[in-house]
Amino acid sequence: MNRPPTVPEQEWWAARDALLVKEKALTRELDALAAERRRLPMVRVGKEYRFAGEGGTVDLPGLFGGYGQLIVYTFMWHGAHEYCPGCALFTDNVGHPAMMNARDTRLVLVSDGPQAEIAPFKRRMGWTLPWYSALDGGFNQDMAPGGGFALNVFLRDGDDVYRTYFTTERGVERLGSGWTFLDLTPYGRRETWEDSPDGWPQSEPYAWWRLHDEYDVS
Repeated sequence: MNRPPTVPEQEWWAARDALLVKEKALTRELDALAAERRRLPMVRVGKEYRFAGEGGTVDLPGLFGGYGQLIVYTFMWHGAHEYCPGCALFTDNVGHPAMMNARDTRLVLVSDGPQAEIAPFKRRMGWTLPWYSALDGGFNQDMAPGGGFALNVFLRDGDDVYRTYFTTERGVERLGSGWTFLDLTPYGRRETWEDSPDGWPQSEPYAWWRLHDEYDVS
């Protein structure tokens, strides 16, 4: 197996500093994209959907679990013994949801498989994210075109739900931390340094950061 070349430390630092310039430029571009994403229009979801969870059946507003923003990952389901490796890898790499919850955002999985198959697989993997069965399959047909995996973001206003963002394919491979998920939502991280429209909820960074068991959220 080949390896990177070995150089003196001073030369290593020079190469590292040159790369850092590009990394910082990319960070600024990602921040600008998130700011533009927060300014996307939204579309009202007028269709009725039903989902089966381990605690019972809910509609789309109920999927929010009382939060104002909802991120739904469509986990492709091929059967109890033929799971989607990409969706499993994605789910394995999702961090603790407490900080997203603290920003009024919930992340859930939705599949077209039956809850009787989903729940045992979830327990086997040790996953704690809420995972619902789309009972009639209509949700994933509408929100994950082509029958594949997808990620959608929704905003709730009372019982009205609006779709604000959609991505799939390589659009999901960089996700995993709470920061990356919040950057997809209409209100973002809700921190004062962000470029957000007037009237967006914001607070100082760091002040709201906690250990996951110290947040006063479920």
